[in-house]
Amino acid sequence: MKILIPADVPQDMRETYENNFRTLTHDTGRLMLFAGDQKVEHLNNDFYGEGISTEDSDPEHMFRIAANAKIGVYASQLGMIARYGPSYSKVPYLVKLNSKSNLVKTAQADPMSAAWFDVEQVVEFKENSGLKILGVGYTVYLGSEFESQMLTEAAQIIYEAHQYGLITVIWLYPRGKAVADEKNPHLIAGAAGTAATLGTDFVKVNAPKKDGKSNPELLQEAVKAAGRTKVVCAGGSTGEAEKFLKQLHDQIHIGGTSGNATGRNIHQKPLEEAIRFTNAIYAITVENKSVKDALKIYHTGSSSKQKVVKGKSDID
Repeated sequence: MKILIPADVPQDMRETYENNFRTLTHDTGRLMLFAGDQKVEHLNNDFYGEGISTEDSDPEHMFRIAANAKIGVYASQLGMIARYGPSYSKVPYLVKLNSKSNLVKTAQADPMSAAWFDVEQVVEFKENSGLKILGVGYTVYLGSEFESQMLTEAAQIIYEAHQYGLITVIWLYPRGKAVADEKNPHLIAGAAGTAATLGTDFVKVNAPKKDGKSNPELLQEAVKAAGRTKVVCAGGSTGEAEKFLKQLHDQIHIGGTSGNATGRNIHQKPLEEAIRFTNAIYAITVENKSVKDALKIYHTGSSSKQKVVKGKSDID
């Protein structure tokens, strides 16, 4: 796989960038991002309640999944990685730099989410901890009255991350009182184009809808608008496994996306089932498997079964 390295990556960091990109995408250019940042975004709604495994109440559940399943990268906040990362040091991490809760609704105030840390602190943390930090992530709410501040932070984060050879993923969601329809395909394409302008490596968007219906063909406009920035789709709310896997397959093979970012659909399941489902998602995203093959992995486990490890100081 040939990698087009952005010109803002210094010559002495180009090899680091390429290695991080290859590791994160497993030499395919496609990203399977296991999203674990929702403990702030959705508070405890995603981790406790009807239909959610009791195992999900423990933050370590997500690290156990990341350590035992096939993923491209596990995204979480720095504080969470600092607490649990030393026990799961072989997991590839992406540090989510900003987060906000869902308590303040758009009707009350337009969304604003400032960075908690800067890139230099992430690099310092990487060097001190020895953990496998491959990149950073940041959310922008396009259409918010605070979009200029978030766009400025995002631009600076991407530039600085590339200075250290780190990969960048921008969560880009149209949201605010000025946004009538967050899932409008044309608007999501505009968001993808904005991400390209920022220079990010990947942009995470919600699947667009037209007349209330999701169609993978609607993603084609966003993929074209993003150009050399790769588009990945958010996993969305919890859904039935076969429908989810079929949707993912179509997003890639019809919509033209380069992967997915999935959280709730994985971690709300018990550990062993979560591992099997993650491996099924990985099979479609990275291994280019069919929905039928992915479902077999989900229901019976992959051919390369591994012992589930819990609570060790290091994961083999």
